[in-house]
Amino acid sequence: MAGRRKAEIQLQMHIESQEEWEDLLSKEGLNVIDVYQEWCGPCTGMVSNFKKIKNEMGDPLLKFCTAKADMIDSLDKYRGHCEPCFLFYAGGCLVAVVRGANSPKILRTITEQLKQEHKCLDGGSERKEIKDPFIAQLESKEKETEKEEEEEEEEMNRLRYKGEIINYGDTLEISEGVKEVTVALIKPDAVEAGKVDQILEDIKAAGIEILKHEERKLTEDEVRQFYSHLQDQDFFEDLVKFMTSGPSHVLALTKGKTGENIIDEFRDLIGPTDVEEAKTQKPESLRAKHGQQTFMNALHGSSSADMATRELAFFFPDFVAPHVDGKAPKLQRTLALVRPEAFRLHKDEIISKIRESGFKVAMQKEMQLTKEMAEEFYKEHTGQEYFDQLVTNMSSGPVLALGLAREDAIEGWRSMLGPKEVDKAKEEAPESLRAKFAVDDAINSLHGSDSEDTAKKELDFFFPMEQTVAVIKPDAEGTKDEIIDRIHEAGFKIAARKETKLTKEIAEEFYADHKDKDYYNDLVEHMTSGPTYLMVLSREGAVDGWRSLIGPTDPTQAKEVSPDSIRATYGKSILENAVHGSSDPEHAKKTIKTIFGDLKFTPDGTALETIDEEAEKDEEDKPVSDSTRDAEESSPEVKSQQLEEQRAKEEETRQETPKEETKEEEKTEEQPSTEESKEEQSKEEQQEEKQEEAPKEEKTEEETKAPSPKPSETEAKPSESEAQPQSETETKPEEQQQEESKTEEKPSEETEQKTEESTAQGEEKKEETQSEEKAPDTQTTEESKEEEKKEETKPEGGD
Repeated sequence: MAGRRKAEIQLQMHIESQEEWEDLLSKEGLNVIDVYQEWCGPCTGMVSNFKKIKNEMGDPLLKFCTAKADMIDSLDKYRGHCEPCFLFYAGGCLVAVVRGANSPKILRTITEQLKQEHKCLDGGSERKEIKDPFIAQLESKEKETEKEEEEEEEEMNRLRYKGEIINYGDTLEISEGVKEVTVALIKPDAVEAGKVDQILEDIKAAGIEILKHEERKLTEDEVRQFYSHLQDQDFFEDLVKFMTSGPSHVLALTKGKTGENIIDEFRDLIGPTDVEEAKTQKPESLRAKHGQQTFMNALHGSSSADMATRELAFFFPDFVAPHVDGKAPKLQRTLALVRPEAFRLHKDEIISKIRESGFKVAMQKEMQLTKEMAEEFYKEHTGQEYFDQLVTNMSSGPVLALGLAREDAIEGWRSMLGPKEVDKAKEEAPESLRAKFAVDDAINSLHGSDSEDTAKKELDFFFPMEQTVAVIKPDAEGTKDEIIDRIHEAGFKIAARKETKLTKEIAEEFYADHKDKDYYNDLVEHMTSGPTYLMVLSREGAVDGWRSLIGPTDPTQAKEVSPDSIRATYGKSILENAVHGSSDPEHAKKTIKTIFGDLKFTPDGTALETIDEEAEKDEEDKPVSDSTRDAEESSPEVKSQQLEEQRAKEEETRQETPKEETKEEEKTEEQPSTEESKEEQSKEEQQEEKQEEAPKEEKTEEETKAPSPKPSETEAKPSESEAQPQSETETKPEEQQQEESKTEEKPSEETEQKTEESTAQGEEKKEETQSEEKAPDTQTTEESKEEEKKEETKPEGGD
């Protein structure tokens, strides 16, 4: 079994690290690589086929390998997509891919590519490098997904106002601007041989900058952790012993303005991992010059960006990569407070010291605190013995509040302040601000925030969230991204933004304050000459803060007074000075409403998207034109609906009629007794008529078809209760009857239903009447019947 395993190892080389992968690709020949992940292992079913192919061909250029994608950065795309997968590499180039354990196809590919490799080595042909189609498709899908997610996120923050697109929310990313860095190790064999200085000179001669350099002897635990990816190799224990045998030199390296490609360039400088191969293929490489054998190859270099990051954290945990030239680090902000007496006596000196220490005064405000405001600001100190004295001091006169910005603003400012106790500050830090500008030994003269959270709260107290308008003018379009970076670095949030070409009317309104100036017309013309980028910026003290950041109007003056300002950096003239800012909060509010609509903002400065709601409301309130209304009313659907509504109203009227009769009868009973006999007789007649209505239900349908005769005006008209059960056609005008007869060829079912409902109501009415009155005499009932018969036989048309 051991012999069989040994034969397999000899057949396939096992690659399990990025370094071994790169070493493999640096060698000539055709490498058939089985890419796998640890959870599934290599394709062992193909091993016997590979043996057969190797024995039959007997070609030294043909090599079989396995590569664990989990441990090799160059194969990260195959993780989750590699079973089974065979890559064909020749001279470091991917020349073919076979997916699946397809033995005939693999054999055919080996034969073709081996023949091609011989031609390339003989100079008769060139290698044709390919990209794995599956991986290419995967990368394409990933890019599409990322793009869709970005577009979706952008769309969620995009609305239309006055025909233009406005982006809400600060989705712009600040440029990191950090240089690429790699890690280098000068191993114990080179140190012992005294070659460190020569290696350092060679590194510098290649234009590489050494950012960090430490000499240290690695412990066994450090070596085992650092080379953990090689722990399965036979030589691992020897490697551990070698790396702990003496001191090593650890370097952090970069190159040029950005450090781009430093990892690949340094690995090219040191050469192949194998010393003998380095001497043959790259005799000028550092490993060829200073290495001995195998892992005793003088130097190590990070194999990838991820590996460089891990190795930097391993050897230099506190290391901060330098920023790209011209890219400043993100600034931190803190509150500086100069108390009343120090403000009165030493204001200018304190501000001068602040600027000399590299702080930027982003916000500045002089104000008089009331006792209540001082108590609110120092409420966390309530209960301390010095609290009342502190509140009295802070409300005794105007204070100076400053928003300071620097990379380490909080710690830097507190370091300048010195100890809180004045006596201690004078004794331990006599150069500190609290010692130099002490006025009262009981209370120090200056205050500083002690953390980022505290700084935010205190800045909000003195500089509430505010909005201003920022404009990147047409002349600065090419430096837009850099200016946006500066905006973010200064702590502004871009609450809304849009790019447009200003109309003359908007430009004139924008610069209405300059209308009397000689340059007004030129300014309007310039602002309408090309694309303009308009933004709403949110921050504490946004108006003054933005104007401080952009500097004086004249770029020449800005370079003298505020050399780091935006206008000093990007401005060309008073007209083409790169940017614009609102002059005061009221002007900012007016401009925001003109350009972006009636925006509302949350306490953190985020714009609320209210435009759509207003647009919808306007659309709902918009009056309907006469032509639109006429078109709607003329449609058959509308006519049919109107007819149904009319019928429904008539039905409601009929149903309410019996109730009205009952009320009239109740009122009639209260009248004088002289009329009681007549009323009783009338009611008795009505009751008799209703009793006869029940057998007439069968005739109702026939009566509905033909128009019933109209009663004479001189005759006694039937009561409303008698008319109620009659057909619907009796109560409608002739024109309406004709219209309905066209649409209804058969008897109306609705009419039958209404007649039945009317009859039922009449019977209910009859029961109510019987309960209130006495039964009529027989003679009266007979007279009623005779009168009814006369009416039925009366000819149409009355008298």
